[in-house]
Amino acid sequence: MDRTGRHIISELWGCDEEKLNDLELIKGLILDTVKDTEAEIRKIVFHKFVPEGISGVVIFSESHVTIHSIPKHGYASIDIYSCNDQIDPKVSTENIAEVLNAKVSEKTEFTGEHGPVLFTNKEVVPIKD
Repeated sequence: MDRTGRHIISELWGCDEEKLNDLELIKGLILDTVKDTEAEIRKIVFHKFVPEGISGVVIFSESHVTIHSIPKHGYASIDIYSCNDQIDPKVSTENIAEVLNAKVSEKTEFTGEHGPVLFTNKEVVPIKD
């Protein structure tokens, strides 16, 4: 079976609470995942909740990137799917974790290479200060 795409879901713990609640920073981080590609952006939607938290999605022809932050728990959930090689979801999630100062990154990758969800690769990485 041909590969249908790469899909990573990443949960970040111990993140900087202020960064998790900074709408412009979060939006910039997500848009940075496609800045050096030819990806065609279709829709950008971000919402800042009161008193805190941000949800956002960028949909483009080849993929999507979502983020949900819960600052009081130092938590962010990232979902990146790419059906081409322009975007490397693993590198993108690692970059986001670094900027948010995550202490732990838990990633699950679905490669789409072996049929319906027969293969996943889960990785939990404590991030050093």
